[in-house]
Amino acid sequence: MKAVTYNNVLCDEKFTQHSDQTTLEYLEAQGVKVNYHCRDGTCGACRCKLNYGSVVYTIEPLAYIRDGEILTCCSQPTSDIDITSQY
Repeated sequence: MKAVTYNNVLCDEKFTQHSDQTTLEYLEAQGVKVNYHCRDGTCGACRCKLNYGSVVYTIEPLAYIRDGEILTCCSQPTSDIDITSQY
């Protein structure tokens, strides 16, 4: 079980991820509105700042990501994570 803390201008919520879904799929299942487009790591619309923790990519992302950023559409937490939406 990994704790996922999601921050944006509308919410600051903590969830516990029990499944092997991507971070985006998991947040959507919790009713969180997350920005996305491609769902396969090519567009970067789901980019979030990784405040702490670590993730693994289920698909190698093609979109540019800076150090300290993740794509929620193709990542899964490997530890507790705290992320902030860019939007």
